[in-house]
Amino acid sequence: MIGILQKLLKDAKTFSREAHEILGRHESSPSRVVLLEDTYKRLGKLSLKQDELMRQALRCTENELYRAAHVLAWAGFMDFLEERISTDGLKKLRAVRTAWPYKTIEDLREYVSEFQIIEATRDLGLCRKNEVKALQGLLNKRNECAHPSDFYPGLNDTLGFISELLSRVETLSKRTV
Repeated sequence: MIGILQKLLKDAKTFSREAHEILGRHESSPSRVVLLEDTYKRLGKLSLKQDELMRQALRCTENELYRAAHVLAWAGFMDFLEERISTDGLKKLRAVRTAWPYKTIEDLREYVSEFQIIEATRDLGLCRKNEVKALQGLLNKRNECAHPSDFYPGLNDTLGFISELLSRVETLSKRTV
């Protein structure tokens, strides 16, 4: 009896995975979230906090809370970026931004705008000019989702946003400050 139940459970999981793979090819299908989870599973560069923020973004996407998904995914990305910037104890950042009012990464998060932090990544050699512009564009989308606006992203917008952030994490994980 237990063997039969185990086989049925295995068959059900196989069916579910294959159905999501087939349905995920359709543009408006919520099954596309499964494809994003596959991408997410490849990442090993996230801290526990970043991992949880990305998981919450994925849950928001599954529940069609697309604006919230943008905000949470961005929060996870910014935490990652700020951690990358501080790998040397903020020494190089202090050298290129002497007037900024911070002593710790927490101060940096509190007193320096995300836009300015992104701009600083170029001077730190972490991002190139075109990458800085792309990140500023993603920040703008996040802002449209976090503040009252007429921007209402759909499934495709949200999956693209999260996917791009995860690709940026993969790229930046290979670079040092």
